[in-house]
Amino acid sequence: MESVELKVEMVGLHEKRLRKCLSKLKGIEKVEVDGKSEKVVVTGYVHRNKILKAIRRGGLKAEFWSAHNELLNAYGVACTATASYGNFRFNNFSLF
Repeated sequence: MESVELKVEMVGLHEKRLRKCLSKLKGIEKVEVDGKSEKVVVTGYVHRNKILKAIRRGGLKAEFWSAHNELLNAYGVACTATASYGNFRFNNFSLF
């Protein structure tokens, strides 16, 4: 049994569409979706490229999860926490 981690753009009702795309593949045992970090873990007896292809055919943007995504996710959480306190400023120019 293989476990495949993917980064899938999750907006609105994309989780339902994602599960529908993956339900058409035989051999999938479990699908775990974390909408906040846009991480999907698929466990089963299906080749990783077939999983990626099925998700992309469903109209979703997807790629394999990497350590780079972990860093971006951690940085993104920190940025959203500081963004709620005010506008970003860089060299005295307002970005918002």
